[in-house]
Amino acid sequence: MSVKISIFQSLVSLFYRFILRRYRNPKPKYQKCPSSLLQSDLSRHTLIFNVEGALLKSDSLFPYFMLVAFEAGGVIRSFILFILYPLISLMSHEMGVKVMVMVSFFGVKKDGFRAGRGVLPKYFLEDVGLEMFKVLRKGGKRIAVSDDLPQAMIEGFLKDYLEIEVVGGREMKVVGGYYLGIMEDKTKHDLVFDELVRKERLNTGRVIGITSFNTSLHRYLFSQFCQEIYFVKKSDKRSWQTLPKNQYPKPLIFHDGRLAIKPTIMNSLALFMWGPFAAAAAAARLFVSLCIPYSFSIPILAFSGCRLTVNLDDVSSQKLKTTSRRKGCLFACNHRTLLDPLYVAFALKKKNIKTVTYSLSRVSEILAPIKTVRLTRDRVSDGQAMERLLTEGDLVVCPEGTTCREPHLLRFSPLFTEVSDVIVPVAVTSHVTFFYGTTASGLKAFDPLFFLMDPYPTYTVQFLDSVSGVTCQDPDGKLKFEVANHVQSDIGKALDFECTNLTRKDKYLILAGNNGVVKKK
Repeated sequence: MSVKISIFQSLVSLFYRFILRRYRNPKPKYQKCPSSLLQSDLSRHTLIFNVEGALLKSDSLFPYFMLVAFEAGGVIRSFILFILYPLISLMSHEMGVKVMVMVSFFGVKKDGFRAGRGVLPKYFLEDVGLEMFKVLRKGGKRIAVSDDLPQAMIEGFLKDYLEIEVVGGREMKVVGGYYLGIMEDKTKHDLVFDELVRKERLNTGRVIGITSFNTSLHRYLFSQFCQEIYFVKKSDKRSWQTLPKNQYPKPLIFHDGRLAIKPTIMNSLALFMWGPFAAAAAAARLFVSLCIPYSFSIPILAFSGCRLTVNLDDVSSQKLKTTSRRKGCLFACNHRTLLDPLYVAFALKKKNIKTVTYSLSRVSEILAPIKTVRLTRDRVSDGQAMERLLTEGDLVVCPEGTTCREPHLLRFSPLFTEVSDVIVPVAVTSHVTFFYGTTASGLKAFDPLFFLMDPYPTYTVQFLDSVSGVTCQDPDGKLKFEVANHVQSDIGKALDFECTNLTRKDKYLILAGNNGVVKKK
């Protein structure tokens, strides 16, 4: 009985798709310029748009697959994709995409794939056309479709950052929890898209399609459901502006990955040419930092490409000397990389500075040229440990508790305000060319090495006016938060960074899917 019902349903669906719909659907109206939609009221319409053909300015998908290959597969996989590029460029578009998908995804664990939400959104957002974004914002409901980019690559970017309600990318085949590097058949993908759009059309009654002028992607399906179809030409894309950061629907505060550049073919060439020298540069800089006194190591590091700018006026310098006579000075700085305390020590030309950390790899702890002390996340014992360290000398703390790459400051934990009478805020910022010196989901032991592998790793350290701590009784417990917020605000103004209430937990939930706490064995 169930078999007969299944056959009957299939026949009805076939009858609807190829016979009834032909007479019910009027021939769509074709348009050439989607920017004309800006003058229309689209709040009651459904907009269906193609991601790579109508949203992104770039015509090449190579950089996005290179990001997946590098971040999810490693250097060898990304190099294989790079050397295959000349062959891929000679293939048909569809075959070239299949090769890039195979190289990038084959053998990658599905549950461990975080690049779609942690790495790619930054680069996708930097490639969004402002004109098309304005059109999409006017739509009542937006449906994104892609025939080249897998669902795992675009879903996080479109839903989390552009607030697109429905995303239809191609699913990847998985065996044993690992990607095979093969996307589902186009026929199955088109059937899913067909059903999805049919439901939306029944709900809204009017559907507008926006796709690429130079491709037949979803041309049949668009023509079946859309009353109007707008085509985007390559010349249109070249005239588009890039979506400014201040117009992102959701600000990009957290992102992961080692690469600090979009790996276009030319950037990838420069990256791999620098690769052999990167390891040697990192090893030499590490040796100089560990084994040579500051008076000699600083000019040597500067000669090797490491740059340090220090802003310390005479008044602040005198205050630091006065404070250090009575007790160790507490330096509270924002957190850019694990090397923040080291660069503060470089700026002060002191090696007896100490720092505290919640989680630091054993390798980094052994190689650190200054003393590092682990905290336990117990407020009482951590406060006592910091007070004891201050009696021994200067101490550097990073109240954010984790690093942040973008021009934002995370919420400052107020513990540092209770352990010292005088607190010196320190505003630090860093700049890299090829590699980020931080990670949320990778191995943290390599963070300093990646920073030192950069051709010109740059740091700026600025000492601000000191503030008073909260060592007296605070019955309401509010004063410590006020001092912490004041320090955060001072550093934010000095760097022109935006202060937020986000925490370490928020960052790791977004980028790594955990709360950022390392479990003890």
